[in-house]
Amino acid sequence: MKVGIDSYCFHRLFGEVYPGQDRPEKELSFEGFMEKVDDLGIDGISLESCFIPRFDDAYLAGIKQWLDRSGYDSVYAWGHPDGLEGGQNEQAFEDMLRHIEYAPKIGADVMRVVGSSLEFRFLPHEPQLEKLSELFTEATKLASKLGVKLAVENHIDYNSDEILRLVNNVASPNFGVNFDSGNFLRVLDDPIQAMEKLAPHVFATHIKDMIPVKEVPVNEWYFFSCVPTGKGLIANDQLAQLLEDQGYTGFLAVEVDFLHPSYANQEEAVVKESIKELKNIANRLKSGNQ
Repeated sequence: MKVGIDSYCFHRLFGEVYPGQDRPEKELSFEGFMEKVDDLGIDGISLESCFIPRFDDAYLAGIKQWLDRSGYDSVYAWGHPDGLEGGQNEQAFEDMLRHIEYAPKIGADVMRVVGSSLEFRFLPHEPQLEKLSELFTEATKLASKLGVKLAVENHIDYNSDEILRLVNNVASPNFGVNFDSGNFLRVLDDPIQAMEKLAPHVFATHIKDMIPVKEVPVNEWYFFSCVPTGKGLIANDQLAQLLEDQGYTGFLAVEVDFLHPSYANQEEAVVKESIKELKNIANRLKSGNQ
C-alpha cells in the first residue's frame, strides 16, 4: 500500500484561509509546494487544480516532468469547492470536461471530480442524483477516450448509498470513487461501513482523521476537525485492509482541511505525522500478507 498526500493539505499556505484561521506570513507558490513535497518521502500526490496557476501545455508538461522525476503516482483533482453544484451548473460541467484533457498531460490516469458540496446538502437529493448521473455518464465517455478514470468524491453532500448509486448509474469501468473518510463522518455515515460498500469502486482516497471541536455547534461542517492520522475517531487500519482486500493499486492520500484548534497553523507537522502513521499501516498490511 502506497502513501501520499493531497495538495489541499496546504490550502491555508496557498492563501485559502477559512474564517477563524490565521493568514500565513508568506503564501506558498506552486513551485514552492513542489520543493516542500519532495522532502516528505511519499509515493503519490493528488494535485488540486484550484492551486495550479496555469494550464498551458508547457506548464502542465513541467508538472509531469517533476512527477516523473520524483517517481510519484498522481491524481488530478477537479471540483473545489462546489463541483457541479448538484448538477445545476452547466458552466462548471464544461470546465470539468476541459480539465479531463489536462489530467493526462500531467501523467494522471485518475481525476477526482465533485458533484456537489455542503452548500447544496439540504436540497432534495433525488433530482441532483438523476442529473449528476447524466452528466457523469457523458463526461466518462470523454474520459474513457483519453484513458482517464473519473473518481467522484463525497464532498460533505452524499452518503455512501448515494455515491454507490451514482457509480451504478454511470456503470463504466472508468467511473468510480475518490473515498474521503472524513467527509463521510461529517454526514454521519460510518466510514468503515461506507468502505465496505465502495471499496471495489475506489480509484483514489482522501484520508482524514478527526475529532469533535466542543466549542463548535454540531451542525457546523467543521464540528469534526482534522488531527494527525491515528489521533482521531476513524479506524484507518480497517479502511486500508478493506482496500487491500479489493486489490487497490492507488495510494492513501493524507488530506487536511480544517485543523482542530489543538493543531492550528501546524499543517506541516500534521501532514508529516499522518504520513508516518499511514506508512506504519502499510507496513502492517505487508507483514500480515507475507
